Amino acid sequence: MENQVKLTAARRMRRQCVRLRETVATKGKQNMIIVLALVALIVVFYILNPNFLKTYNIVSMAQSLAPYAVLALGVTFVIATGGIDLSIGTVCIASSVIAGHMFERNLIPLWAVIPLMIAMGALFGLVNGILVAMMLSRGLSAIIVAVPNIFYPTGSWFNKVFSNYNKFPVGLIWVLGLMLLCMYLMYKNRIGRYILAIGSNEEATRLSGINTDKYKMLAYLFSGIGAGVAAIFWSASFTTVAAATGNGKELDAKAGENIGGTSAAGGIASVAGSVIGSVMLVVIRSGLNFVLARFNLNVNATYVTYVLTGIIVVAAVLMDIVKNKKASRVKIETPAQEAKRHYRETVADIENRLDVAYSDPALTVEQRKVQI
Repeated sequence: MENQVKLTAARRMRRQCVRLRETVATKGKQNMIIVLALVALIVVFYILNPNFLKTYNIVSMAQSLAPYAVLALGVTFVIATGGIDLSIGTVCIASSVIAGHMFERNLIPLWAVIPLMIAMGALFGLVNGILVAMMLSRGLSAIIVAVPNIFYPTGSWFNKVFSNYNKFPVGLIWVLGLMLLCMYLMYKNRIGRYILAIGSNEEATRLSGINTDKYKMLAYLFSGIGAGVAAIFWSASFTTVAAATGNGKELDAKAGENIGGTSAAGGIASVAGSVIGSVMLVVIRSGLNFVLARFNLNVNATYVTYVLTGIIVVAAVLMDIVKNKKASRVKIETPAQEAKRHYRETVADIENRLDVAYSDPALTVEQRKVQI
């Protein structure tokens, strides 16, 4: 009967709220912990150096976030399959360098660098995106471009659309939009469900009739496209791009998605967590610069950031291993836990029946009272 009755807007809203509450309770705890840790970091850096929260630094952090967040969003699909993509950093820079070189030589207009970067990222993604693609992308950018640096125009529409529009970091809007798109692909689309299934048990997924090679290739394709899109934001934010670079950016992306809750073993992915993790890395990188400057420490903040990023990745992977082992244990309910579970299931069943009773126009007032 429930399937034949169209629920009212109020009852549909109630069910959506219940699903949201259950999602937060089961999957949102780690993201909430990360957000609290992020807030704590911001407070600590502000106490150590109040200039950390000056407007110019907030805008600067927001501008630098976009390429790292987009890289993390793309590689989340690969990590969800249980794989790894070490090429995204070099693919990002190679796409930017080659497209920028063609623009500098007047071979293409400025607007054409956008589809060209995305197409190049997708092409490298199809080449499987692991070690071979990493060396290929670095080599191509060095061979094709004879000069060490590529310069993109400053103050043009390109910067305003993808980086900074009158001191507003428009890259944040792009990141939010791309995050929603990736959430749809990962959680509401067959592609994402199959990718997660491959990460959970590739052999069982293959035996169920799913072409696992096809969906693994799609995961690398998405990762490559993410690298190409990240190249757009990188070129708009940092208008000088050095050829044959990009090493280390894949570590930042992996750290972001590991912090965000995507399992290194595959099968579990947090798209929003990847963005939150990227925000944390940007805050750490900027905060370290301000702390070192505040205390006049003669230490290169970049190298300290690399060390901290490596520690964060190792810690996140170890926590993921412990969490997976804990989840694989057989749980035996106590009588109190069993009673609590039955109570929740009974209440949920009653609420679902009430949804139908309140929404069914065929019921009279008396019939509705009887059912309620």
